[in-house]
Amino acid sequence: MATNVILYGASGHCKVIIDIFNHNKTTIDYVLDDNSKLKTILDKTVTFSKDYQMKTDDEVILTIGNNEVRKKLAAKFIVNYITAVHPNAILSNYSTIDVGTVVMAGAIVNPDSTIGKHCIINTGSIIEHDCTINDFVHISPNASLAGGVQVGEGTQIGINATVIQGVKIGKWCLIGAGAVIINDIPDFSVVVGNPGRIIKTHVINE
Repeated sequence: MATNVILYGASGHCKVIIDIFNHNKTTIDYVLDDNSKLKTILDKTVTFSKDYQMKTDDEVILTIGNNEVRKKLAAKFIVNYITAVHPNAILSNYSTIDVGTVVMAGAIVNPDSTIGKHCIINTGSIIEHDCTINDFVHISPNASLAGGVQVGEGTQIGINATVIQGVKIGKWCLIGAGAVIINDIPDFSVVVGNPGRIIKTHVINE
């Protein structure tokens, strides 16, 4: 039986992944979604998720922007998770990217940086040398991480945010748009401003 390539989640984020697959001339066999009322996305038919039984050899990307939801689904499905990298992204041969991660157009990942599972490295973002990005992280468009930055599981770095070299950001943090991070940030922090300041903590169901 032939292996199917599947995108799970017919969201706006999915549109970008479809575009990456089109640029790479990779066929998408199914786009699945839990909303039975969704019928199409761009030029693709959307299949109600309950109408398709995923198999262990299916090649899947979770095309959902919410980090918590991606984590829950990744634990639910036993499939062959794959990556998607736009041809206009720049990835050092000395960097590593784990399964389920997507890298958008114009993103740069420099040497000895490690990207975990099911991450989103969004349009025009920069991950400098020796960074460690843990699982389920989202680096938003035009965010910039200097060398040696560590980002914990599930954290989102907001659009146009800047993180100076060597900073450690904890897990499941929210770094606001345009924030400038010059100090280490503890787990579950919500940070805004320049310089970045913690305005509250938030609780998630890990």
